[in-house]
Amino acid sequence: MPDKVQRVKGVNDILPEEAAKWQALETVIREVMDRFSFGEIRPPIFEKTDLFARGVGEDTDIVSKEMYTFSDMSKSSLTLRPELTAGVVRSYIQNNLQQVSPVQKLWYEGPMFRQERPQKGRYRQFWQFGAEAIGSPNPEQDVEIIALFHTILQKLGIAGSVSLKINSVGDSESRANYRTALQDYLRPRLADLSETSQHRFESNPLRILDSKAPNDKEIIAGAPRILDCLNESSSQHYSQVLKMLDDMGIAYVQDDLLVRGLDYYTHTIFEFTSDALGAQDAICGGGRYNDLVHELGGKETPAIGWASGIERLLLVIDAMQPLETKSTIDCFLVALGDNLREKAPGIVQTWRNGGLSCDFDTLRRSMKAQMREANRQGAAYAAILGEEEYAHGEVQLKNFETGEQTAVAIEKVVSTIKS
Repeated sequence: MPDKVQRVKGVNDILPEEAAKWQALETVIREVMDRFSFGEIRPPIFEKTDLFARGVGEDTDIVSKEMYTFSDMSKSSLTLRPELTAGVVRSYIQNNLQQVSPVQKLWYEGPMFRQERPQKGRYRQFWQFGAEAIGSPNPEQDVEIIALFHTILQKLGIAGSVSLKINSVGDSESRANYRTALQDYLRPRLADLSETSQHRFESNPLRILDSKAPNDKEIIAGAPRILDCLNESSSQHYSQVLKMLDDMGIAYVQDDLLVRGLDYYTHTIFEFTSDALGAQDAICGGGRYNDLVHELGGKETPAIGWASGIERLLLVIDAMQPLETKSTIDCFLVALGDNLREKAPGIVQTWRNGGLSCDFDTLRRSMKAQMREANRQGAAYAAILGEEEYAHGEVQLKNFETGEQTAVAIEKVVSTIKS
């Protein structure tokens, strides 16, 4: 026999039973996004490589190590999207969405691609959903975007098992002050830092705070706090965000070491984390990025957003509050005899057109095997069609829950089941 073709390392098949959980989650996401007046946007899966180099940051692991980049027939460098904020901002600029409304509230869902080491809930093709609010500089926009994800967690029934960590990296002046203070602290300890952190010391010292190297973490524990370096306007913005969260009853933890992994963040940054995932505990991360629209060629425009990994969120849901999924069909037609099997597709199609979810057997199996298949699919009813029933224009409709079986006219099956 020919060799089996295996899936590529680091990607995953989403089979029907698992897809039902995805659909249940996606239903919740859409309901909450509609409630918050966020409109869906669907940017392309690949973009020009320069978009991510400029938007995400050349010194980030994503750009320097993880992107799937290739040349097309015209020798242009293209990249499968590793994240979607840069793509949404590019679309915002290119399509002049600021002319549609001064504040654009957008959400998305789809696959992302990063060539990183596969681990629990983290794949090389992974799915994210996220939200971006572009146009408002004010703290109430920060709070709304945080409340948006918190509401999704509430709707899923897991808000109590998820923690919100929050911090501020301030504006450009505040970050410059903190960069100097952090480098002054780290310089005498530079030789003791990991090689990665030494490399980041000049290019992006704030990323050192995000290091997972044990020795780095010991050194970082004594580092100055970024909140102590915020200027007055940045400090006031952050204080208002925290007060509004308090007023809304959304609990949070101030995390002085939270910096997020992308270069474009300003002011408020946050993560939602869960103990159900172990060491890699983040299920959602985001923050404000007031400079990104301008950096990608647009006008100075404030913005804030977040993204959440679907696979990782489903792991938490399965551990805490499994989603209810519809694993049943309304009716399974059990047709007996070759003549009636030929009638089955037309009968079932009529019922489907009437709004029922139906199936029937195409393997021409015995009645017993067909009933077993109806049970396997979780059918609510079996419609048994024999020669005698067909002569009277009827089926024997069996309710699997109650065991009741009654004769019902074929054209009344839809109304009977619906009622």
